[in-house]
Amino acid sequence: MFLMIGRTAREAFKSLFRNGWLSLATVSILILSLYVVSVLYVVTHTTDKILKDIQNKVTVSVYFKPDTSEDDILKAKSDLEQNGSIASVDYISRDQALAEFKRENSDEPVILQSLDELGDNPLLASLVVRANNSNQYQSISDYVKQASYKDEISRINFDTGNIKDVISRLNSIDVTTRRIGIILSLILVAISVLITFNTIMITIYAQRREIEIMRLVGASNTYIRLPFIFEGVIYGVLASLASMLILFLTLKFLTPYVSSVVSPQDTVDFYVSHFFQIFGLQLLIGVMLGILSSLVAMRRYLKI
Repeated sequence: MFLMIGRTAREAFKSLFRNGWLSLATVSILILSLYVVSVLYVVTHTTDKILKDIQNKVTVSVYFKPDTSEDDILKAKSDLEQNGSIASVDYISRDQALAEFKRENSDEPVILQSLDELGDNPLLASLVVRANNSNQYQSISDYVKQASYKDEISRINFDTGNIKDVISRLNSIDVTTRRIGIILSLILVAISVLITFNTIMITIYAQRREIEIMRLVGASNTYIRLPFIFEGVIYGVLASLASMLILFLTLKFLTPYVSSVVSPQDTVDFYVSHFFQIFGLQLLIGVMLGILSSLVAMRRYLKI
């Protein structure tokens, strides 16, 4: 068994070099496909992280009427904390809101003077709500509007501000990025299968006489098929190794230019920390594409 595997593997390598430019073209297409899939994987991860960082900064504030007692607000806080869609709820009293407002406008003497002239704190107490996921804010807003304390609420900034639009755009970007990645990956995978299929087909045609001789001397079907399967595997392995190298060089080159938007921890460091995961994914896809193409070509053109 091992002897047969060794011999058929050697035949696969011979075929690889025998086909020369055709083998190079096949590996190049596979490299491009795996490279794009890997880039999309890294980009999707980076985009997800950026969006999550932005989403974590997005909150919805529930403002209460001035005559609402602190106890009632804390009861509302306790109720919201029981909601599974909510990650955290922070209580901001009127005094805290005023202190924060003064700190943020410390370089605006006109605004501070206007506050002093009012003589009373015009700001409202609020509950700052952070959801587990940005697409849950709408349901949270609807929940608050139906809660037992809805009459004590002055407004919810999810409805009055542009937060709803911001969250909608973030979710739209996330969905669009994933869809584009999937579509491009599927297109390139299809092209890779087609190119590898044609390469194996040409190899079968070029070796048709040798195959006929092997049949006549009693070679088993497995012995005849294995070299073509190994050839597909070799294409996948070589493409995976080359794609990993190109991906690393690309991330290393682009990092200085995108550092203002994406930190190195989200690019090169991600590549290093997830090296085996990315390489394993590429190797699996590359080898499976090679084997699949070989099997389809053999089923179509290898009549044994």
